[in-house]
Amino acid sequence: MTPAEKILWQYLRNDQLNGYHFRRQHPIKQFVADFYCAKADLIVELDGGIHNDPEVQEHDINRTVELENMGITVIRFTNEEIYNDINNVIEKIRSYLP
Repeated sequence: MTPAEKILWQYLRNDQLNGYHFRRQHPIKQFVADFYCAKADLIVELDGGIHNDPEVQEHDINRTVELENMGITVIRFTNEEIYNDINNVIEKIRSYLP
């Protein structure tokens, strides 16, 4: 895991977030989700600097569309959001949990 993923995992692991179970590096078809909650059909992705590259952004968009077509919601955060505003990130994730 990246340093940002390690930080977020400390908040998601052991069903800490409203009792929802998240898995890290979870495979879904040909994709691997950074964090996945099956009960909420929710993927949380963290984006480092490489995701600013136009080709990577296009790949991310296509991947998100495919996952959403499977009924899964995908939310993305930058590493900077994790480092600088983790409480807001957690609240945003919580807002996607039914």
